[in-house]
Amino acid sequence: MTHPAPQIRTPQTQPLPTRPCAARITAPGRVELVPITPRDPGPQEVRIAIEGCGVCASNLGPWAGPEWQVFPLPPGGPGHEAWGVIEAAGDQVRDLPPGTRVAFAGQHGFATHETVPAEDVIALPPALDGQPVPAEPLGCAINIFRRARIGAGDTVGIIGAGFLGALLVRQARDAGARVIAISRRDTSLALARRMGADETIPMLDHGQIIAQVAELTAERLCDIVIEAVGKQWPLDLAGEIVAEGGRLVVAGYHQDGPRQVNMQMWNWKGIDVINAHERDPAVIRRGMRDAVDALAQGRLDPAPLYSGTYPLQDLGAALDATRDKPGDFVKALITCR
Repeated sequence: MTHPAPQIRTPQTQPLPTRPCAARITAPGRVELVPITPRDPGPQEVRIAIEGCGVCASNLGPWAGPEWQVFPLPPGGPGHEAWGVIEAAGDQVRDLPPGTRVAFAGQHGFATHETVPAEDVIALPPALDGQPVPAEPLGCAINIFRRARIGAGDTVGIIGAGFLGALLVRQARDAGARVIAISRRDTSLALARRMGADETIPMLDHGQIIAQVAELTAERLCDIVIEAVGKQWPLDLAGEIVAEGGRLVVAGYHQDGPRQVNMQMWNWKGIDVINAHERDPAVIRRGMRDAVDALAQGRLDPAPLYSGTYPLQDLGAALDATRDKPGDFVKALITCR
């Protein structure tokens, strides 16, 4: 069954679960629903009845089954972009009573329930009632933008215009920057233009891209370049199109092995290189809170990027779509009830 854009929904092959369960990846490309017993919260924990969870590109590594991966994965893993309603709270938890709608960055979000530390939970305001709120990836985009230090008048190159890249295009444009978006798919370039990119360049030929950026910037190149793909070639390209004394921001998730960089060029240009992946839980939570505030105030609108919604039992189809990106697909969401 197909619905009007931006939502493209897959057929629901069976009713949503009525008993606690989780999707479990049992082998490369294989997933099944398994029953779970939701764990009672400890003194400083909450148990959440999950409404939904975003599908992240980082989930594709386990789905492909690299040699180091041990199967089966834990039930609900590796879902980490979930939101839902608190069902039970520990006796030391304050200000998060049962019934509170929340977003959180757990690790087992492809499930009907998860129990997590209360400090990892972000309460959602009434303005977001009924909306999907994958606050973790939205907070990631907020944190990357903060680390990039983009300001009015900057020329910003963004390599990769998927979910993350599109959000960065919008934030950079809103900050008054000139944005050049570079991406492989025509649909991604069209998305970047809708999000406010001033110019778009197809990611087809290395030399031609560099020449086009040079022409667009009167040979200055880009003050800031954000690499949001996670592959070797985009990282190489980022180094080529950043200006002398500029900033190269690594936002792509490089999960498939070592990388090589042209240190001679980086050194000669005198650029700052920023790894914008946050590991401090407090920083991650701050980004999530800022994202929730931006959503509630209408300063951030990711709804056009949610292009596929799948029931929990169709997690495999959602992962395949995230990998294959059919049509104008951007991001999948899982509904858990």
